[in-house]
Amino acid sequence: MQSGAIRPVPNMLPRKLFTSDHEAFRETVRKFYEKEVVPNIEKYEKQQHVDRDLWNKAGALGLLCTTMPEQYGGSGVDRLYSMILIEEQAYAMDSSTGFSLHSDIVANYINNFGNEVQKQHWLPKMATGEAVTAIAMTEPGTGSDLQAVRTTAVLDGDEYVINGSKIFITNGYLCDMAIVVCKTGNNEKGSANLSLLIVEADRAGFSKGKPLNKIGMKGQDTCELFFDNVRVPKENLLGMEGMGFIMLMKELAWERMLVAIICQAGAEAAFAHTVQYTKDRKAFGKAISTFQNTRFKLAELRTEIDFCRTYLDRCMELQLEESLGVDAAAAAKYKISDMFSKVVDDCLQLHGGYGYMLEYPIARAYIDNRANRIYAGTNEIMKELISRTL
Repeated sequence: MQSGAIRPVPNMLPRKLFTSDHEAFRETVRKFYEKEVVPNIEKYEKQQHVDRDLWNKAGALGLLCTTMPEQYGGSGVDRLYSMILIEEQAYAMDSSTGFSLHSDIVANYINNFGNEVQKQHWLPKMATGEAVTAIAMTEPGTGSDLQAVRTTAVLDGDEYVINGSKIFITNGYLCDMAIVVCKTGNNEKGSANLSLLIVEADRAGFSKGKPLNKIGMKGQDTCELFFDNVRVPKENLLGMEGMGFIMLMKELAWERMLVAIICQAGAEAAFAHTVQYTKDRKAFGKAISTFQNTRFKLAELRTEIDFCRTYLDRCMELQLEESLGVDAAAAAKYKISDMFSKVVDDCLQLHGGYGYMLEYPIARAYIDNRANRIYAGTNEIMKELISRTL
């Protein structure tokens, strides 16, 4: 049986994104996952969340909020460091840690739209792991339609009073703070009604459901959040009232890139495990890697994986230049998550009956990958975004 982290099969076209500093950081991340995460994946899946102190360990190594400015506890580095963190998580075949949402989505909202007091208060705590954070967008009846949000925040004197609920919230069960998408107006244009509010988890009336019982990604902390007359000071407003939709749209392209990155690396990990399995597994007196069907299928998969890798790395170059289009990010998310699903399905087939056994990494990849075509906007929404540019 194979388990734990694996190195991907080298790309046919060598990657040129990373410097020696990036690779040194990759080694730190790889060792962290091998030591702290991989041995505990089964435990995390049973309890449906990681241990709380894992966040502190990651913070102590500088693995949280790395792209944030140094004055707020980060390292002030480029987003390639975020890419490395996500890739190493995928190579470890881990779906439990929610670090990227915390570091690359929530932290960006605060850094890009927060005032100085909000940045000084939250970002250093997030960088050390003292504070775990979430973003609460989706509601039971809204799905991808953010303009249909029903959670309300009504200004009462110097406080907002929040009522409503959110669902499918990553890091929700352990979160110390959530950025909550709320309806703060009644404008006919739905997008003008949305605002973002920082809500501390210890506020009266803020409660959490039990971790949701998902098909896969069982170790990842995902739950419902409930707001019953939760009062927060108006100073907790992020940015300006009514600007929530604009802020969300600005960050969603990067969120979709994060999904594309983990799908690409996940496909590479699944493929590497399968290549090794076909060399080790014997049938009719020969390794199954020697059969033409196996060799041709692996050749097909490697080609698809490498084509997507080339596109994704080019998207990252544009992301670093701050010139990546919404349509290109949507295409990366939709195409690469579709590719990942195809790869794990074909790789499981090459494993035969053992591929259906959960002690084999390919089985976990098979059930974990499916959500990637749904969250951060369904792949159907991605196609809609692309079609609008035609």
